[in-house]
Amino acid sequence: MPNLLPYLNEQLIEAGCDEAGRGCLAGPVVAAAVILPKDFKHELLNDSKQLTEKQRQKLRPIIEQEAIAWAVSFVDHKEIDEINILKASYVAMHRSVDQLKTKPEHLLIDGNRFIPYKGIDHTCIIKGDGKYLSIAAASVLAKTHRDEYMEKMHEQYPHYAWDKNKGYPTKAHRAGIKEHGISPIHRLTFRLLDEQLSLF
Repeated sequence: MPNLLPYLNEQLIEAGCDEAGRGCLAGPVVAAAVILPKDFKHELLNDSKQLTEKQRQKLRPIIEQEAIAWAVSFVDHKEIDEINILKASYVAMHRSVDQLKTKPEHLLIDGNRFIPYKGIDHTCIIKGDGKYLSIAAASVLAKTHRDEYMEKMHEQYPHYAWDKNKGYPTKAHRAGIKEHGISPIHRLTFRLLDEQLSLF
């Protein structure tokens, strides 16, 4: 059972923030911000990458019902191409914080860098989604909302196996690009095909 921490500072209203889809070749980057009750516990909750799809799907409604506040934001492929993926990840996190019905006093950010959010201090935590419950919860919401979107996109553009890879650069995804060209939601600033490397 993962032993994640309930908070960094017990006195403050903390929101955990995380994103999904940074390394994908297509679709949006999605971020979530989550404020959990200080006594929130769930034996399954962990970094979304350590969970199965079934476990993430089970956790999502629990987090959405029990959180004090939560929000999910999308930054689409066009905006990613305009501002770059790192900035797009921060923009998505900022938009999620904007939407929280309860204003946090501190942000816990998964990763080592962040663009400060106006008027709210933050702490960057490397691998924070495996350390703090609120960041883990944000990682689950970001991942499940993004996966759901990519599965819908798969119905429109079935050549890339997005139902399985969700837009990440798998062998099947790259083979689809090679054979059918790009879709309207591919990120044009990303290296979509790498002829020098074997496709893996």
